[in-house]
Amino acid sequence: MADREAIDRVAADLARHAGRRLRRAFPLAPLTSFRLGGPAALYLEVLSIEDLEAAGAALEGTEVPVLVIGKGSNLLVSDDGFPGLVLRLGRPFRWSARDGNRLTAGGAMPLPALAGVALTHHLAGLEFGVAIPASLGGSVRMNAGAHGHALDEVLERIEVFVLPERSTRTLAAADAGFGYRTSALPAGGVVTAATAALRPGDPAEIRARMDEARDWRRRTQPLAEPNCGSVFKNPPGHHAARLIEEADGKALSVGGARVSEKHANFVIAGPGARAADVDRLIRLVQERVLERSGVALETEVHRVGRFDAP
Repeated sequence: MADREAIDRVAADLARHAGRRLRRAFPLAPLTSFRLGGPAALYLEVLSIEDLEAAGAALEGTEVPVLVIGKGSNLLVSDDGFPGLVLRLGRPFRWSARDGNRLTAGGAMPLPALAGVALTHHLAGLEFGVAIPASLGGSVRMNAGAHGHALDEVLERIEVFVLPERSTRTLAAADAGFGYRTSALPAGGVVTAATAALRPGDPAEIRARMDEARDWRRRTQPLAEPNCGSVFKNPPGHHAARLIEEADGKALSVGGARVSEKHANFVIAGPGARAADVDRLIRLVQERVLERSGVALETEVHRVGRFDAP
């Protein structure tokens, strides 16, 4: 963990470039779908590649950790916050462009909005994205998916700014190490843009598939309550929600956190919940499922910051 002197050094170096845009003790809870967690030691909304170059230079030779966030839909931030630099791509990275059957977009582009752009151009293959409340950059990083599809099925090319190198790499999707809800993008890499290769489609059929995905999400997920989406990955040959139900997991709660009655693979942050409550509930569900079925559930949600050992 970085010490205060290192944080101050990074702050001074980065402030010479970003000025008052660099924030200290910046609240992260409003930037996450859980609405939980403490502040970031340092925070910068990235408006240009030059901002990323300055961040890479300021971090060089330090042990200050870096976190890149998008829509914050799969993050659980510690009650103590994040003891490093948080970067979030700003509006200049929210764009899209079409070239034939290809769509290229900036890393801050919301995936549901990009699915809508594909519909406008009568391009099929990205309909599942309408049900994923994440930015394109975050979706690429975790190979987000829904309804039996994942982003690596359509990705062709990825632009990644590598902070330690202070330069941009262009990667073929085949070289990104994609797996189920994972990738092997470079350490310290910020996804600034990506290109999807789609196919011509009938707009009525595309819209129907998107409407079906939206309707399924409304019917099966607790959209009106703070949550992070699916907490656990589906183990091979199993559905995490079913395993949790079989272990009587829907009856579990810790503090203000509880397992959703609507979908067992969702955890709700109720009134008064703390990030520590959610963390302990996640571990309790894992213990119950392992005891009942022998299956070790892996988390899809990413913990950020310090959590007490169980």
